[in-house]
Amino acid sequence: MPPVAPQPVQLQCPACGTPFRTGIYTLLDVTEQPELKAALLSGQLNVAVCPNCRTASMLAAPLIYHDGNKQLCLVYFPQELNSRPDEQERFVGEATSFIIRSLPADAPKAYLLSPRRFLTLPSLLDAVLEADGVSREMLEAQRARVDLISELAGATENDEQFAQLVVQRRDELTPEFFATLNAFIESTPATQEDSRALLEHVRDRLAEELGEEGMLVEPGEDAELDEAVARLRAAPDEELELAVAELRPFIDYSFFQRWTEAIDGAEAAGDSAEAERLTARRARILELAEELDRQAQAMFESGSAVLTEVMQAPDPVAALRERADKIDEALLMVISANIGAAQRAGQADLAARLEALGAATIELVQEKLSPEDRFVNDLLMAETPQEATKLLRKNVAMIKPDFVKRLNEQADEEEKRANKPAADRLRQLARESGAMLF
Repeated sequence: MPPVAPQPVQLQCPACGTPFRTGIYTLLDVTEQPELKAALLSGQLNVAVCPNCRTASMLAAPLIYHDGNKQLCLVYFPQELNSRPDEQERFVGEATSFIIRSLPADAPKAYLLSPRRFLTLPSLLDAVLEADGVSREMLEAQRARVDLISELAGATENDEQFAQLVVQRRDELTPEFFATLNAFIESTPATQEDSRALLEHVRDRLAEELGEEGMLVEPGEDAELDEAVARLRAAPDEELELAVAELRPFIDYSFFQRWTEAIDGAEAAGDSAEAERLTARRARILELAEELDRQAQAMFESGSAVLTEVMQAPDPVAALRERADKIDEALLMVISANIGAAQRAGQADLAARLEALGAATIELVQEKLSPEDRFVNDLLMAETPQEATKLLRKNVAMIKPDFVKRLNEQADEEEKRANKPAADRLRQLARESGAMLF
C-alpha cells in the first residue's frame, strides 16, 4: 500500500480563537508507515497544536489501524462523533476495500473481512501492544507514563501549574518515564512537527525544573537493554528460565519494543525462520516473566500479612517470636520496603519501630541457623573480600570438605534465583576455603 497522507482540515483554536490548518489521519497502515504506530502509542497522532498560543487539542476522528505483518485490522469511532451505524459501516467498508486492493495477490486477507471494533481508544492501544507481546502490567505502567506526558504537555504554558505538577508527580519521573518521553520525541513523524515541538518543550521545561542531573536517564542504559535482548536471543532453551530470572529488571515495555524491532528486522531480511523463532521466544519470555511476577507478588502478600499481624499486636517482637516459623526472605523484604515508605512519608516513629522489628527478625533468623550457616552469613556480610578472607583464616577449624561443598551448593541455589553477585561471592569463598584444606 502506498503511504497515506493526512487529510487537511481547517480548525479554530478553542483557547485563543486563532484559525489554522492541520492534518488528520483516519487510516493507519503501520506496515508501510511504522512511524504512525509510534505516534499513535505516544498520544501524538491527530493532535493539533495552535501556532499562536501552543494549546494542544486531540482531534476526534474515526480510525482504522492496519498491520499486515500481524494481521491486525482494528476500528475505533469516538463516541462524541455520534456516527450512525450505516455511516460507520460505509467508512469501514471503503477503508478495508482500499487495503485489500493494495495488498499483494498472495497476502492473507481474511482478517480484513471482520475487523475488531473498540469502544475506546485505550482499548485499541492495548490490542496493538498485546500483539507486540507486552503484558497487562506493562501496558498499565506505560499508559500511566503516557498520561503523565499528556498532563505535563497541557501545563507547559502555565509555569506555576507545571512546577506544581512536577512536585506532585516527582516519584513518577523515573528513568523509564524519560526513556518513554525521548522515544516519543524521536519517533514522532515529520507530518506531526507541532507535536514533536510540544514534547521537546516538555523535556526542556523538565530540565529547567529538575536540572540535567535530575532527568535520571542513566548513560549506558540503552547498552544494557541491548545486552539483555542479545543474551535472551542467544540463550539455549534449557537456560532461558535462569536468564529471564537474572534479567527480569530489564524486561519491560522498552525491552519488548526492541524485541519486536528484531522480529521486524528478520522479516525485512527475508529470514522467516528467525522471525518465527523470535516470536515464539518472545511469548515464552513473557510467560516466564509473568510467572516470576506472580511468585514475587505471592511472597510480598505473604510477608505483608505476617507484618500486619505483628504490627497490630501489643508487643510486636513477642508476636514475631510466636510466628518464628513464618519468618523468611519475604518478610524481611516487606519490612525493608515499609521502612523506606515510612521514611519518605516523614513518619520517623513508624520507621524506627519497623527498623527495630527488622533487627529482631534478623536475630531470630540467626538463632535458627546452624553454626556453619551462621559462619557463611558472616562471610557474606563482610564489608570487603579481604575481611571475609581474614574471617576464614581466624576460623580454620570450621573449614572442612563438607563446608566447601556447602558453599558450592549455596552458590548453585543463588544462581537458580538469579542472584549472580551472591553466587560469585560464594564460589570465591569456596575456592579460598578449598585452598586452605591442603
